[in-house]
Amino acid sequence: MDTRAFKRSLHHSERYNRRGFGRAEEVASSLEEAYQSDLIQSLRDNGYQLQQGRVTIRLAQAFGFCWGVERAVAIAYETRRHYPTERIWITNEIIHNPSVNAHLRQMDVLFIPVEGGVKDFSAVDKGDVVILPAFGATVQEMQLLNELGCHIVDTTCPWVSKVWNSVERHKKESFTSVIHGKVKHEETLATSSFAGTYLVVLDLAEAQLVCDYILGNGNRSSFLEKFAGATSPGFDPDLDLVRIGVANQTTMLKSETEEIGRLFERTLLRRYGPTELNNHFLAFNTICDATQERQDAMFSLVDEPLDLMVVIGGYNSSNTTHLQEIAISRGIASVHIDAPERIGPGNCVEHKPLGGELTTMSPFLPEGPLRIGITSGASTPDRVVEGVIDRLLQLSEL
Repeated sequence: MDTRAFKRSLHHSERYNRRGFGRAEEVASSLEEAYQSDLIQSLRDNGYQLQQGRVTIRLAQAFGFCWGVERAVAIAYETRRHYPTERIWITNEIIHNPSVNAHLRQMDVLFIPVEGGVKDFSAVDKGDVVILPAFGATVQEMQLLNELGCHIVDTTCPWVSKVWNSVERHKKESFTSVIHGKVKHEETLATSSFAGTYLVVLDLAEAQLVCDYILGNGNRSSFLEKFAGATSPGFDPDLDLVRIGVANQTTMLKSETEEIGRLFERTLLRRYGPTELNNHFLAFNTICDATQERQDAMFSLVDEPLDLMVVIGGYNSSNTTHLQEIAISRGIASVHIDAPERIGPGNCVEHKPLGGELTTMSPFLPEGPLRIGITSGASTPDRVVEGVIDRLLQLSEL
């Protein structure tokens, strides 16, 4: 499928919108009431710090809603205003935050059901309005919705679209796209749908396995078994790892994405030599600015003396998980929670350890003076961060 031609055709359709409906002022008060916080603004004005009783709160200097998320949520609110009576669907969570998605459900926005890991579009009719979330949607989903005669409202983050352009260039120049991402994440699924031949690697360790194979130090059957489900149909490592372009899920850890790119560059340089490198390796900078800013702010925060780090965001939020990884890498006690209600009652917290399942920690806050660092993922409203700070302060006074 010529994905570039399809996108051009879709973008010129009268049933496609990616710019909103000019109703920003109409929805501004609703967005402010639901997501903004006077307390968080006061912390920003006070050097990102709050001291009360025995607790000092230190807030990362970049956290929470990014521009792409704000844009997606605002367009979703505008869509409900613009189509007050039509059925409105969304192909996935608008962003990875439970409170934001709950607000959309309260506005009678329907979510495409998923059965056995497969989305069921059977209830969607001609004339329905369908929102594509900030992560984007696969090209196959867009094609289906277009054929059904739906009104498509596209809130895909421009940074995600930038990655799609990169993998389309890989495809045009007959390069295999090696995508640093989580193979079942909505964004990676969308990105791979725009690619030609592709391979998804989760981390540096998986990238090393691929590089070992390129250098002749791998077993074909073991390789195919390891990456089953993470490659394009008919993927042949002996043919498809000769020319490689690197891309990434925009919410992955910046330092790891960069190291993966350098690893492939060194490997192909070793395999083919400097004069042939450009014929075998292609890379573009597709790291999201907002993701980078939040990770940089987190690295600065964990350089401070902290007794505890609280990371706030959806449990399925990739960028939030990577913020927690940074705290853990510095040996700082940390908890990842998705809502203020995870704290209490009593001195306990329900949290999700990195790579683990929900668990309860009790006691939670130790006695004595406490310096607590706080950050939140790019899908977390300030209002949720405020709720967490309130709970922490209440708990510290018990």
